[in-house]
Amino acid sequence: MWVDWIPGILMLVLFALETPIAIAIAVSALSFFLIDGEVPLNIFVQKMVTATDSYPLLAIPFFVLAGAIMNKAGITHRLLALADALVGHMTGGLAQMCTVLATLLGGLTASSSADAAMLSKVLGPEMVRANYSPAFAAVITSCAAIITALIPPSIGLIIYGYIADVSVGRLFIGGIIPGILLAASLMTVTWWIARKRGYKPLRTRFAGMPTLARSFRDALWALSIPVFIIIGIRYGIFTPTEAGAITVLYTILVGMFAYKTLSLADLPKVIKETALDTSSVMLMICAASAFGFYLAWERIPPQMAAWLVSLTRDPVKLLLLINVLLIVLGTAVEGTSALIILTPIFVPILVKLNVDPVHFGIVLVTNLTIAGVTPPVGQMMFISSQVLRVPMEDYTVEVLPFLGAMLIVLLLLTLFPQLTLWLPDLMYGKG
Repeated sequence: MWVDWIPGILMLVLFALETPIAIAIAVSALSFFLIDGEVPLNIFVQKMVTATDSYPLLAIPFFVLAGAIMNKAGITHRLLALADALVGHMTGGLAQMCTVLATLLGGLTASSSADAAMLSKVLGPEMVRANYSPAFAAVITSCAAIITALIPPSIGLIIYGYIADVSVGRLFIGGIIPGILLAASLMTVTWWIARKRGYKPLRTRFAGMPTLARSFRDALWALSIPVFIIIGIRYGIFTPTEAGAITVLYTILVGMFAYKTLSLADLPKVIKETALDTSSVMLMICAASAFGFYLAWERIPPQMAAWLVSLTRDPVKLLLLINVLLIVLGTAVEGTSALIILTPIFVPILVKLNVDPVHFGIVLVTNLTIAGVTPPVGQMMFISSQVLRVPMEDYTVEVLPFLGAMLIVLLLLTLFPQLTLWLPDLMYGKG
């Protein structure tokens, strides 16, 4: 019956009207309880509240807090010096530094939005002063931030692991190679564009091993954090959730005693920033929990599963079909909300067709994070464009070659599961 689809249609309408994502999902879910009449209204509130009663989700505020502490402690500047020593001699040196810095930060901040804001503020103006196009600067800072969604720890992978009941540790390890492939693709496109436009390197030759060694030594405490997280999770020293809490303590100690750039007086501001960032994500999760009840009650996931399987039962073709659907959807729906809504729909279908849920998780998160730089609702696009005052039409033209490169990486991840599964299988054994 068409009435059953009213909440879903309402949600799309609210998205089109630029209603805040969490509010749009919550209002759409509430409409189901008001229209249906069979389900008590208090179930809506229960579903919203019980979504927060999850131990794995504690990892989100902890990793967000750790990232905020690292930014406040000036760890970013040490990583920037290391990126400069590594690639400052390459064509388009500043833009290449942006991608390398984003890759290094991917193991620290856990938030693509936070990285986009930081990269556009730190490197964006420097690129403009060096005669880079403002639109190009906005594009490379937003695209580089995508790498954070894959390099552990990743909030998107934590959310997917929680919803799909998949090992977060395997997801973390599985994101490393795809993250490096994304970085390589962005650096290749950057080199090609920089060569055409005459974007110069920062220096005429490689900085030299002494400079590189000194930069590496200065950044060593920061670089040890993702290694510390991965080893701790792999050998069962702590769970991914506990890793978040321990990382917070570790970064405070590094900031206060190793780098001596963090004081106790800085912590209240950092905690406030974390609370605001975390609350927006958690509100979406709560709203999506209520919306998920509507989907389950109306049996929409099984209906969609039957429709997709009717098109093809070949797992590769089905993955390609889902990718196309997600790319189109990503131009209209914010990535995190789409991840929360679509994970319970697609995972059961693909598991039945023997698609590894870790493989699909990486493909799904990569696809939906690429949506963060696509007009008209890309979150990282908005952040970088706003900081650098770039019109959307200029950004849209400039982003096309980078989108092409990232979609090629997405296709490779889809067609060759071992790019994702090789490291988790090596470290954990076959899943």
